[in-house]
Amino acid sequence: MTPVRVGVFGLLGSGNLGNDGSLEAVLGYLRAEHPEAVVDALCGGPEAVAARYRIPATRLHWYRGEYRTASHAGAIAGKGLGKLVDVFRTTAWVRRHDVVIVPGMGVLEATLPLRPWGFPYSLFLLCATGRLLGTRVALVGVGAAPIGDRPTRALVRWSARLATYRSYRDTLSRDAMREMGVDTARDEVHPDLAFALPTPPPGPTGRVCVGVMDFHGGNDDRDRAEEIHRRYLEGTTRFVRALVEEGGQVRLLTGDACDAPVVAAILDAVDSPLVTAAETASLADLMKEMAAADTVVATRYHNLVCALKVGTPTLALSYAAKSDALMDRMGLGAYCHPAREVDADRLLEQFRELEKRSAELRRTLTERNEDAARQLAQQFAALTRSLFTSTARQEATP
Repeated sequence: MTPVRVGVFGLLGSGNLGNDGSLEAVLGYLRAEHPEAVVDALCGGPEAVAARYRIPATRLHWYRGEYRTASHAGAIAGKGLGKLVDVFRTTAWVRRHDVVIVPGMGVLEATLPLRPWGFPYSLFLLCATGRLLGTRVALVGVGAAPIGDRPTRALVRWSARLATYRSYRDTLSRDAMREMGVDTARDEVHPDLAFALPTPPPGPTGRVCVGVMDFHGGNDDRDRAEEIHRRYLEGTTRFVRALVEEGGQVRLLTGDACDAPVVAAILDAVDSPLVTAAETASLADLMKEMAAADTVVATRYHNLVCALKVGTPTLALSYAAKSDALMDRMGLGAYCHPAREVDADRLLEQFRELEKRSAELRRTLTERNEDAARQLAQQFAALTRSLFTSTARQEATP
């Protein structure tokens, strides 16, 4: 039979380690269960994806300045023309595939600032052309959340409706799509795809990992974005300083290239050899750092996933319901603190309680991770049944 042609799609290779971790998990599944598949990508950072994962990759947008603010007439015209050109580029790419997989990521949410003509438009093009051309489009283990902006909500709703297969990384995501008018009766919920990645061995402990984020609130917080960022940075810095004053070693971590200025600001404000910053290029790197920590305090969703997966007691600086849901699912629901209103004193109290229960929480995380592994095995089996078995049958039909 002709090998199945599989495309992977999303903001991959663009500096977000969580997105790339989801891709890595799906590629691991394809190479283990469908080694005959021919795989390539339509993504945000094709050079990085091609170099790291050794698959052909095409740039997601024709206009290279897609995610820069259009500040003059030429940029506005370029973006407008790009939207038209991308219709033809996306159609041509989808036509070459039997299956397209959108691996994880929060593609059906707007918990961080998002414009409808950005990625929501691109996802809609993918799902619409997939339906028109008969290419199966699978949204696998994706995140979703209620969306207030009408154009964005409409694009997200129609993208989900037009997809062939949908599964979610938590119940809140499925509920959000149901509330937006999508029939989710056959949609399943499984743990985040990153839980399928290999777990590194434990390392030497004795420090606290603090995962920071260039956090300015969500899509509905644009009018107070700078205030939210200032409070987040000040509260996190005070927390780090308090740990250092007690002689603690702190390791700063990021989850996206845009987080680097936050690390620099904390290092400058605390100015102590007890505070260091890690250079991480993947979720595997993050997991190694967190496996060598006594405790973790983190903001980005996939920082939390990494810490919980390696079994390190974790406190979440939560910016969205998805973080609370993840912590609750892993048995640490009591250890969430609002990222929009970081109170360093209260955060320290929660941190002390987390330390006291460390041994108990490590046992809980071991049990929850075993359960997550079983559920993800079911996720990949369901994906094979829904996409690849039927595709093979179609190809075998004369």
